Amino acid sequence: MKFKAIAVDIDGTITFRDRSLDMAAIGILRSLDTPVVLSTGNTLCYAHAAARLIGVGGIVIAENGGIVSPGFDMIPIVSGSISECQKAFDLLSGKFELTKLDPEHRKAEIVLRRDFDLQLARQILHEHGFSVEIIDTHFAIHIKSRKVNKGTGLIKVAELMGLEPKDFVSIGDSVNDVEMLEVAGFGIAVGNSDPELRSVADYTATSSYGAGTVEGITYLLEHNLL
Repeated sequence: MKFKAIAVDIDGTITFRDRSLDMAAIGILRSLDTPVVLSTGNTLCYAHAAARLIGVGGIVIAENGGIVSPGFDMIPIVSGSISECQKAFDLLSGKFELTKLDPEHRKAEIVLRRDFDLQLARQILHEHGFSVEIIDTHFAIHIKSRKVNKGTGLIKVAELMGLEPKDFVSIGDSVNDVEMLEVAGFGIAVGNSDPELRSVADYTATSSYGAGTVEGITYLLEHNLL
């Protein structure tokens, strides 16, 4: 079978560690006839700006699946609830000095600088019965609903595009990409990926960051899967 679309993470997957775009990865994505959907833990405005710069479509997944955009200049679909995340933040802010990132743009989750004890924070939230999860993507720490993730975002995107989730190839590097790879028809983990993501991937690249994306897509093309 041939896959009909690609969902790809941005930071750490088509960028270098410093978050600058890998132009080789951008080049191979733009060379494909297959639709490319950007999927990120970052904000919707970031995802749309990246999509315009890269030259892919306006259907994007943002805030770890909490927001799905049907396209540029269209009303986004917000699935995540920020209220429970805010309550968790209020509790943790009494224990740690926390810095919110992009709070004016976040609609579905709260994102923090990576400068506090994550394991202790998780323990505190668990002890107080919170249903949110707190994840580290290596770029930031996200307080998010357990009910939404990049996998649920991909399911919604597939519906918008008239496809099935299994029609997608998903490419990522971090724990927040796990569900996206699980629901897709084929999952690629780049070489710098977390072990948890590698465990669910169908193909793990030997190369890291954008070079790993190039390697993974080349593998698909060589095996006539795209």
